[in-house]
Amino acid sequence: VTEGHPDKICDRISDAFLDEYLRGDPDSRVAIETMVTTNFIAVAGEVTSNTKLDQKTQEELVRKTIREIGYDNKDLKFDADTCEVELRLHSQSPDISQGVTASDLKEQG
Repeated sequence: VTEGHPDKICDRISDAFLDEYLRGDPDSRVAIETMVTTNFIAVAGEVTSNTKLDQKTQEELVRKTIREIGYDNKDLKFDADTCEVELRLHSQSPDISQGVTASDLKEQG
């Protein structure tokens, strides 16, 4: 599977969020999934971190990642500057957080 394949695009976006959270807080817990289709990206998940990324920063991170992959042309029907970006990130469930803390797990899935 090449870098431009939808699965790889999703992985790159999710990894970009993980890297950004860990850069500011090495103890961050990040469970994020990404979905892409023609000119549309959805990023959703749960985060526990002292790093705070507002909506604008999150969207810029998505668009930067898409641009780095090479999707910067409207003719490709997937363009970093014009694609729709939906963001649904929120705090991690207290039940999950408590279980992860109690077991000292860093990897959640």
